[in-house]
Amino acid sequence: MMRFPYLKGKNVLLGVSSGVAIYKAIDLVSKLRQTDVNIKIIMTENANIWISDQLFSAVGNCEVYKQTFAVKDGWIPHTELSAWADLFIIAPATANIIAKIANGIADDLLSSTAVAFSKSSKLIVPTMNFRMYENPVNQRNLTQLKNDGWFVLEPEEGHLADGEFGKGRYPDNQKILEYCEYLVTKKDYLNKKVLISAGPTIEKIDPVRYITNKSSGKMGYELSREFAARGAQVTLVSGPTHLNPPSLLKEFVSVESAKDMEYAMISRSSDNNIIIMTAAVSDFRVKNYSEQKIKKDQIKTLELEKNPDILKKLSSNKKEGQIIVGFAAETHDAKENAKKKLSEKGLDMIILNDVSKSGIGFESDENEVTIFSIKEEQYVEKNFKRDIAVIICDYIHNNFF
Repeated sequence: MMRFPYLKGKNVLLGVSSGVAIYKAIDLVSKLRQTDVNIKIIMTENANIWISDQLFSAVGNCEVYKQTFAVKDGWIPHTELSAWADLFIIAPATANIIAKIANGIADDLLSSTAVAFSKSSKLIVPTMNFRMYENPVNQRNLTQLKNDGWFVLEPEEGHLADGEFGKGRYPDNQKILEYCEYLVTKKDYLNKKVLISAGPTIEKIDPVRYITNKSSGKMGYELSREFAARGAQVTLVSGPTHLNPPSLLKEFVSVESAKDMEYAMISRSSDNNIIIMTAAVSDFRVKNYSEQKIKKDQIKTLELEKNPDILKKLSSNKKEGQIIVGFAAETHDAKENAKKKLSEKGLDMIILNDVSKSGIGFESDENEVTIFSIKEEQYVEKNFKRDIAVIICDYIHNNFF
């Protein structure tokens, strides 16, 4: 389960209309609850025909509202709920509810609450048959919603419930949560450009074998999510991992070898304000790659040659005002080695990761690090990598901007 620190404690109002994808909204409610938000749900009457409000209430451990005129002791549902919510999500959103909100029609509780909601943190997730989605009337209504300040999360393309293929599928709920977090996060990196490397690189021996460095890529991916949530335009250059790229990236670049990563990073470096190398780049590559699989009894020795020092090249090409950040994975003399790397490579910051400690670092969702800059060091106790990414971004902003 991904972590969403900026959603924790927020008042989230979920509007559910009657699309076939309504069953996926149950999972969204479950994930929101795991994120420690305060949930309330509005269902349209037709949505309640598809799935019982009791199921939504049970999964979310929350109240579910359906009736516009369920006024009690002066408590008016659409005005009270719209004032209570920090974030308003409508998922799934049918063409009908989209049309109502776009044209200011308030004839049920969900549409009335949408008209009354005055904050900017509002997200709508259209899901429907692709011909309905592409209909000019629906597209005009979606454009109107965008003009009115709604964030419209585009549906995905694929097989639809009616057996057709096209754009109209409900997106992954993790993606919805990433965009929700974006809407409630401070934008202190707005218009900043950030280039991040992550994961390992691999150096092929033959078509089936390779050498590599150990890395899950999680720290780089979490940093990418954090910078993007705070308004930065993020490019992530990643070696092979099992992770899904963050949804809010400007660009995702997939690479394999150190030479691939070198080209991807160097060719994009001049256009970025901040460059962070979290990748575990292979130190060596195989000198004589074999186009055919080498039989094991034929392998006597492997001749290696050094790979380029990407971080050092980035630092030597540094522009005025650019921030260069490195990572150091160490097993012994950790502080001394990190400080040496900071100085010799001319970095602004380096983050030390002592990989000799068990339960943190490689493959783990947790880590403990020490941040070194030219003037100081700051220890960050064991925490989730997502939360460490928050601390690193805060440190960069507080010390360099």
